[in-house]
Amino acid sequence: MEISKITARGQTTIPKKIREAANLREGDMIGFEVEADHLVVHKVTPGRDDYLKGLSEVLSEWVSPEDEEAWRDL
Repeated sequence: MEISKITARGQTTIPKKIREAANLREGDMIGFEVEADHLVVHKVTPGRDDYLKGLSEVLSEWVSPEDEEAWRDL
């Protein structure tokens, strides 16, 4: 197990051993999920359905009926 501390701004560093094992590089995107009492981190590959699903969940604040009506004719 590797441990990393969270800063006051909610930031953390992914330990080097974990980055190497997950083949994470600068500029890669990662997604976060909570499953029961576990935090799950996934490497996100742009262009895959999982990426679009994750993105849509983040942007859910923009899919209200009012937003749909406002953007429908564009």
